[in-house]
Amino acid sequence: MSTAAPAPEAPVAGPPQSPSKLSGFVHDRIRTLREGELGSLPIVVGIIVIAIYFQARNSQFLTAGNFVNLLGQMAAITIIGMGIVFVLLLGEIDLSIGYVSGMGGVIAAVLLEPGKNVPTSVAIIAALGVGATIGLMQGLFVAKLGVPSFVVTLAGLLGWNGVVLLIVGSSGTIIIQNNFVNGLANNYVSAGVAWIVAIACVVAYVLQQLATIRARAKAGLPNQPWLFVITRMVALAVAAFAVVAIANSDRGLPYVTLVMLGAYILWTFVTQRTRFGRHIYAVGGNAEAARRAGINVDWVRIVVFMICSTMAALGGIVLASRLNSVDTSTGGGVILLYSIAAAVIGGTSLFGGRGSMKSAVLGAIVIAMIDNGLGLLNTSAGTKYIVTGIVLLAAVTLDSVSRKGRVSTGRG
Repeated sequence: MSTAAPAPEAPVAGPPQSPSKLSGFVHDRIRTLREGELGSLPIVVGIIVIAIYFQARNSQFLTAGNFVNLLGQMAAITIIGMGIVFVLLLGEIDLSIGYVSGMGGVIAAVLLEPGKNVPTSVAIIAALGVGATIGLMQGLFVAKLGVPSFVVTLAGLLGWNGVVLLIVGSSGTIIIQNNFVNGLANNYVSAGVAWIVAIACVVAYVLQQLATIRARAKAGLPNQPWLFVITRMVALAVAAFAVVAIANSDRGLPYVTLVMLGAYILWTFVTQRTRFGRHIYAVGGNAEAARRAGINVDWVRIVVFMICSTMAALGGIVLASRLNSVDTSTGGGVILLYSIAAAVIGGTSLFGGRGSMKSAVLGAIVIAMIDNGLGLLNTSAGTKYIVTGIVLLAAVTLDSVSRKGRVSTGRG
C-alpha cells in the first residue's frame, strides 16, 4: 500500500525587514545599470544638458516667464503622450491620435457655439465620449478582428481628418467664446492655491512611500535604503516647491498644469496600483502567457485604445483652449509625431511591457525645451524637426541597445 508523499511545507515569511543597507543597494543598482536597466537616468541627464545649452545661447531660456510658457507648451503633448504610453505598453501603436485630438477640440467648440446653450460640462463630456467611442471602435478591430493597429489607426488618421473637415465645413474657423475652456490654457492659478496643491502632492507622496515600505516589510520583502527613500522624498519636495515658486514669481501656474497633474496621478495609480494595470504590463510582456494565465487579453487591448483616444480628445480640448479656436487644420501638424516621440523619448519601450506615465512627462519636457529653445534662437521649423528626430532616434537606439543587454542577462 503506497503512502502519499508529504505535502511540501509552505514557505515561512521571515520577520519584517527594514530598508536594506545602502552599500548593497548601490551595488545592485550599478549591476542593473550595466545590464541595461537605465531607468530615467539618460532623459534626466539630457534635460540638464539641454537646459545648459540653451541658457548659454540665450539668457531668457531659464527665466520665470519662459518657464511658465514651457508649462503651457508641453501640456497637450504630455496629456496625449500619457494615452500613447498605454498603447505602447502593449507593443501597439496609434497613428490616429492627432486627428482624434482634433475631434475632441472640434466637438467641444461646436457644442459651445453661442446660441446652442449647451452646458460646458456636457460639451466636454461629449468630446471625451467621442474620443472613447473612437478608441472602442479601433480597439475592436485590433482585438477582435486581428487587424494590425498600424493599419487600423492609419485608416483612423485619414478618416477622422475627413470628419474634422466636414464638421468645420466652409466656416474655416470656429472661435471659442467659452470662458472656462479658454481659461484652461490661458488663465493661471492663484499663488495660494498653487502652494496648497504642491504641499498636498508632497504629503501624499510621502504617505504613499511610507505605506509601501510598511506593506513590503510586513510581507517580509526587502525595501530600499532609508537614505535613498528620504532623498527621493526631499527631491520631489524641492522640485514641487521650486516649480510653484518660479511660476508664482511670474504669472503663476497655468490651470492646465492641474489637468496634467490630475491625469498623471490617475493613470499612475491605474498602472501601478490596480489589477488592470498589472494586466497591461503582462499582455505587453507576453500576450500568450497572459492569456494562459487567465487574463482577458482582448478586453485589455480594447480598454487601452479607449483610454488613448480619450486622452487624445482631452489634449485636443487643451490645444483648442490655447488657440481659442479650431479650424480645418486642427489635429494636424506635429501633434501626432510629438506625442508619440514624447512617450518614446521619455523611456517607454516600443517593444511593449516597459514604460510609465513618467515617460510621457519627461519626454514632453524634452520636446518642449527643444522647440522653445530653438524658437528663442530664431531657428527654422526644419531645424526643429531635425533636432527632434535625432533625439527620438537616439532614444529608440538606447532602448534597443539596453533591451539587448537585458536579454543577454536573462532580464529582458
